[in-house]
Amino acid sequence: MILHNFAVIEGCDGSGTTTALGEVKKRFAARRPGGGAPLLAGSEPTGGPVGLLIRRILRKEISMEKETLARLFAADRGEHLYAPGGVAEHCRRGGLAVSDRYTPSSLVYQGLECGRALPEELNRSFPQPELLVYLDVDPGTAMDRVGGRGDRELYETLEFQARVRDAYLELLPRLEKEGVRVLFLDGTRPREEVAEAVWEALIKMPALAEETRGSWENADTVGDEPKE
Repeated sequence: MILHNFAVIEGCDGSGTTTALGEVKKRFAARRPGGGAPLLAGSEPTGGPVGLLIRRILRKEISMEKETLARLFAADRGEHLYAPGGVAEHCRRGGLAVSDRYTPSSLVYQGLECGRALPEELNRSFPQPELLVYLDVDPGTAMDRVGGRGDRELYETLEFQARVRDAYLELLPRLEKEGVRVLFLDGTRPREEVAEAVWEALIKMPALAEETRGSWENADTVGDEPKE
């Protein structure tokens, strides 16, 4: 099932997914039609209790089994989607939701960690996004970017990220066959060029189409960034 008005941004660590989401928020606030649908901008892991636990695991502050981490990602995703005011409700009311990471990240990262079967089972019932933006960056370049952020997280090694990129390239054609619109972008392009390409893809979504404008009069952009 496709969840319309829902877009996700994916890529290996250091590919610029968080930066791209920030640019979307700025452009949406500056350029969206007056009275148009608001933006729900978020990320996974979320800022909720399960998401914050995942972030501690990724920072290697605590250790858990690989399968446990896969289940935590799915639990956090369920809250992101279905909690009151979450992605599913927002999109079905005609708003636009954009997330930095979603099910493809689990299928890739947890698929590499604990095999494909468990992540596939845990994520099978979640709807597909209407649009998937994939930022493609050479793993060496990506890890050079990550190196400037301080201590590396759990998956931030060159060897693992090379496997991550290969897994994404294998997954994307499958998602396209399932009805997801995939936008493949060179993540090394200047920030403004990437932002413009993402925006051009977003304005084709129903939430920004002419017939839906005005249904969210005076609504503001909202977000669910992690609260740490």
